[in-house]
Amino acid sequence: MSTHPRAGLRAKSDELINVPRLMAAYYQLTPDVRVAGQKVAFGTSGHRGCALDMSFNQTHIHAICQAISEYRALQGLTGPLYLGMDTHALSEAAWGSALEVLVANGIEVRVQTERGYTPTPVISHAILNHNRANPNDLADGIVITPSHNPPRDGGIKYNGAHGGPASSEATGWIQDRANQLIAADGEGIRRQDFNQAVRQAVEFDYIEHYVAELDEVLDMAAIKQAGIRIGIDPLGGAGLAYWPHIAKRYGLDITIVNSSQDPTFSFMTLDHDGKIRMDCSSPYSMANLLALKDDFDISCGNDPDYDRHGIVDSQGLMDPNHYLAVCIHYLFTHRKEWSADLAVGKTLVSSSMIDRVAAQLGRRLMEVPVGFKWYVQDLLVGKLGFVGEESAGASFLRKNGEVWSTDKDGFIPSLLAAEILAVTGLTPHAYYANLVAQLGEPVYKRVDAPASLAQKQVLATLNPDAIEASTLAGDTITARLTTAPGNNAAIGGLKVVTEHGWFAARPSGTEQVYKIYAESFRGVEHLDLLIEEAQTLVKAAFDKAGV
Repeated sequence: MSTHPRAGLRAKSDELINVPRLMAAYYQLTPDVRVAGQKVAFGTSGHRGCALDMSFNQTHIHAICQAISEYRALQGLTGPLYLGMDTHALSEAAWGSALEVLVANGIEVRVQTERGYTPTPVISHAILNHNRANPNDLADGIVITPSHNPPRDGGIKYNGAHGGPASSEATGWIQDRANQLIAADGEGIRRQDFNQAVRQAVEFDYIEHYVAELDEVLDMAAIKQAGIRIGIDPLGGAGLAYWPHIAKRYGLDITIVNSSQDPTFSFMTLDHDGKIRMDCSSPYSMANLLALKDDFDISCGNDPDYDRHGIVDSQGLMDPNHYLAVCIHYLFTHRKEWSADLAVGKTLVSSSMIDRVAAQLGRRLMEVPVGFKWYVQDLLVGKLGFVGEESAGASFLRKNGEVWSTDKDGFIPSLLAAEILAVTGLTPHAYYANLVAQLGEPVYKRVDAPASLAQKQVLATLNPDAIEASTLAGDTITARLTTAPGNNAAIGGLKVVTEHGWFAARPSGTEQVYKIYAESFRGVEHLDLLIEEAQTLVKAAFDKAGV
């Protein structure tokens, strides 16, 4: 994957989105669901698109929210719906469109006081707290966000009564119903005047509700006592307003290094491909914070809806896979009230270092397909203590072993880095180095390879028997997986495992490529050989299928 010559540099004016044109497109353009790219399509985290491409317009939001209203009625949900949004330009517009439909359907919609921004984990936390106290009046939620995607994009995701991302069955029903409504020119969509809808919405202090309980999941007193200096770059996201409250309530030394909120995200540095992308796991997108790494003990960045974390210490930006391993080892050795039966959750493309840490701790490992939705039920009932994915998303239980959130939470892994330093005296990099000394050092890489639509379909439905090789990069193949070991769910691709490495291949949902994830415990040369042979094996599977 080539790197753009301006990666890591500040965006120029001609690289910024035209916000008025984007907003005009949202209201003026009408999608045609006979065109595949203009239909409602829920992926692992909701529906995403761009108004300019007619894939995220007011029509979509009205139809999706009508479908959600009907779905929650079918599920018997009579409680409030918690509505949040991030700071993308289209989020503000879509928030209003959603409110018009939800209120018209007789739903009590709870919104942040003074129309403030609301992070994804805060919505999950609010749903869970409400439902714990009101089991006969269950709530759910919607977050308007395209996550870390570029400023031109919009997104919407639905969280059910379990507080986490909706199941495939739920999103499939919502998606199909929304497309029916659009195809019928909106007949069946209930909609109320926006001004009336705003007046009927119920203001809710999400900030106080969330911040007041953070010491139930983190050792805030230890962070305060150690005087950890924390630098925060919200990357213009929805969590900006939360940090001053966290600092004040718990007496923490927190400095916000960038308080800008701008829908063009003009303060960002360009990502590896030259696009503005608020990816807190990318050293290019995090260049501004990395330049300040020596000013703080721990620095953190988060994406716009705050469901991801980026951790910086004196050695730089922590690799997301490495930090997951650190979190797991620390939490399972420092949360004394956690049950001995609690397991570790990982996605199948996350590092095998997690497997080794879990084995060392004597903890069961639950390996699932990509998507946080696979963790929700086991988090909810307290079977999983920590869950994470390779793209810097994670959540974990309260100190007493009860559920905190069932969606990714960018705040708590960020603050956990400060707790780890306060309690152990080790930075995240130093903590990981200790794990490497005990368990070995993996190298990890993801690459994209061209694939036609037909080839992507073959890969998504591949039979393990299609891989005829017995060795991979010099090692005997020990597993060929098309379903995840943790729950037997289809992975939508293939994973091949040996004693010293593995690769996984999955089709992209939006581009004409497939993604190869690979890891080796034998070094970079072995990793490159893994990837080379992985592409050969996948090509052989394509040839066998005649595509």
